[in-house]
Amino acid sequence: MESHEMKNRVLKRIWKMLPALSLILLIIIILVMSSRIKTEGDRIAAEKLATLHKDRPPVNVVVLDIMPSSMYDRIDLPAQVEPWVELKILAEVSGQAVRVAAKEGSRVTKGDLIAQLDSRDYENQLASVKAEYELAKLDLQRNNSLFTEQLITRAQLDQANAKVSTIEASVKNAELKVERAAIRAPISGLVNHLDVKEGLFMNMHDPVGVILDNSRVKVTVGIPEADVNEIKKLTHFDVTIEALGNIILKGKKHFLSQSPETLAHLYQLEIEVDNGNGSILPGMFARVNIVKREVRDSYSVPLYSVISRNDEQYIYVEKDGIAHVRIVETGILEGWKIEIKKGLSKGDRVIVVGHRNVDEGQEVNVVRAVSDPEDLFK
Repeated sequence: MESHEMKNRVLKRIWKMLPALSLILLIIIILVMSSRIKTEGDRIAAEKLATLHKDRPPVNVVVLDIMPSSMYDRIDLPAQVEPWVELKILAEVSGQAVRVAAKEGSRVTKGDLIAQLDSRDYENQLASVKAEYELAKLDLQRNNSLFTEQLITRAQLDQANAKVSTIEASVKNAELKVERAAIRAPISGLVNHLDVKEGLFMNMHDPVGVILDNSRVKVTVGIPEADVNEIKKLTHFDVTIEALGNIILKGKKHFLSQSPETLAHLYQLEIEVDNGNGSILPGMFARVNIVKREVRDSYSVPLYSVISRNDEQYIYVEKDGIAHVRIVETGILEGWKIEIKKGLSKGDRVIVVGHRNVDEGQEVNVVRAVSDPEDLFK
């Protein structure tokens, strides 16, 4: 009796679990079928792709044999040439210009006469104070004798000494005015402009002319804020003067401003360039090529050979006549070349022409192989 009841309880428990067991069995069957379907689908897709590649003729391509080389992180910025010194000469005394010795465009040496002002009034004044000076010295000699004989006081002698010193200063001032009537070049350079004309009356502080020291020049360039830190470490730069047939000159850093000069947050860099032959003229436009850093033994490919898709960058490499996709990580850009930081090795053959017409596993026909990217344009 008890055995019969036990069997009934087991049958009831099995009956209650039957729906759950059926569901589990159904899920297992579905997973197995899905796996088979996926496997079969992959097989069919692979067969179709293989058939497609088999049916398609080999694609003609050009490959680049990858070799290590140096890459340069550089920027090329517009600049302008300025004179090393631009000095405006002003009249220091008044007078009529009786002679103009310099000419616009001529070179002068420091101390050369630029113009002569009428100095007769100053010479007369000088002669007058010199006479007073001589008389004051004679009076001082007499007062010294009288003081020795105790005929005058110490105060009287001190007054005579002070008079000699005062008139001596007046003599020096008069001599200075006579000297300043001859306007001379304060520096050596080129007379770029002359305001003084013969017969023109000049007042004190009137402009006389402008002298440029262009034995060397300053090339000024605005440095973006993002590049300032790298520029601080550099001392020499290549400067290209467009007006002189794009000649490339060597320059060295003279000054880098510590605050931005414009609202665009550009920091002014002044580069010193030698101009011994005077061919570089102020106002000329220039370009400054700045190499911020060098990456040695790097791999690079033409920029156009890198394909970007779905936030990934990849290239195609050729091996044994078959194209293969290679995911890469890029670095600095130099002209039309881009650095490949990861994804390439020495000896790889990157497809640089025809890469847009191939797929993974595509048969290719290498019609040309180059080792230098420059050869692609020959």
